[in-house]
Amino acid sequence: MSEQHGAERDGAEQLAALEAVLMVIEAPASLEELAGAIEASEVRTHELLQELREDYDGLRGTRVRGFELRHVGGGWRIAARAAHAEPVSRLVLEGQTARLSQAALETLAVIAYRQPVSRARVGAIRGVNVDGVVRTLVARGLITETGTDKETGASLFGTTPAFLERLGVDSLEELPPLSPLLPGIEDLEEFS
Repeated sequence: MSEQHGAERDGAEQLAALEAVLMVIEAPASLEELAGAIEASEVRTHELLQELREDYDGLRGTRVRGFELRHVGGGWRIAARAAHAEPVSRLVLEGQTARLSQAALETLAVIAYRQPVSRARVGAIRGVNVDGVVRTLVARGLITETGTDKETGASLFGTTPAFLERLGVDSLEELPPLSPLLPGIEDLEEFS
């Protein structure tokens, strides 16, 4: 067997190993974690990730797959394409109450934009007690305790990588700005 043929096989084996790892992970894995798992350099692993992405997107003479390789939540993972969200949701969510309540969504938005933030501050912004909602968001892995307020000793909360992943973004900087959604000075007169 020639050296080139052996190198191609090693590349194909690395590609297959990377794909297998991506298929079984429950949360996005960093480039470093993936490289360690397949025992390859980060540069080589990044090349393999790009090759998989192009293959799944139909750019290598293959058909476009129903799934794609995404960089979300600070890492890489395979996920269903957004175009197929409806049938996937029907199967995965049928009979389940996986949706968040309006109160949970509002609380999550306050935490996402104001983090790190205390439970009391979130409650003051929303005008209601948020203890139960915060417990639910922690239990679902969307927020976590990030520290303690130096002045009050209250627990501070922030979002998790699972939040970013579910939202389909890689970082908080990708959240839309709030300013276009807030009333302007001229609109505030009607609230007086």
